[in-house]
Amino acid sequence: MSNIPAELRYTKSHEWVRKNDDGTLTIGISDHAQELLGDLVFVDPPEVGTTFGEGDDCAVVESVKAASDVYCPIAGEVTAINEDLADAPETINADPYGDGWIFTIKPEDDDAFMELMDADAYGEMVAEEDH
Repeated sequence: MSNIPAELRYTKSHEWVRKNDDGTLTIGISDHAQELLGDLVFVDPPEVGTTFGEGDDCAVVESVKAASDVYCPIAGEVTAINEDLADAPETINADPYGDGWIFTIKPEDDDAFMELMDADAYGEMVAEEDH
């Protein structure tokens, strides 16, 4: 069973979202997603200052198996990217919810975070996919 931290919110496309004290949101891909992808070899993050709508593809993670789009879970403007992933994309495999974050956004709607799936709902979705 994948690791699914309770304090995070999740999307159907396997992104996780953490609410930060300054109102920004940190986004990455779930433990389940990185397990499916396998060893990551490249991350193409969004550019800081770019604005995305909810569901827009905004980044790419590439593994030895395949390249996969990362979708923006909430509309907003990119405020930071994890520059360490350029030299160490495998960080996502080792620590998807910590040092493996991909980018942060300033959300257009502060309430949108609570509309994402909680850990229980995401866990149920993953369990159904695995069967």
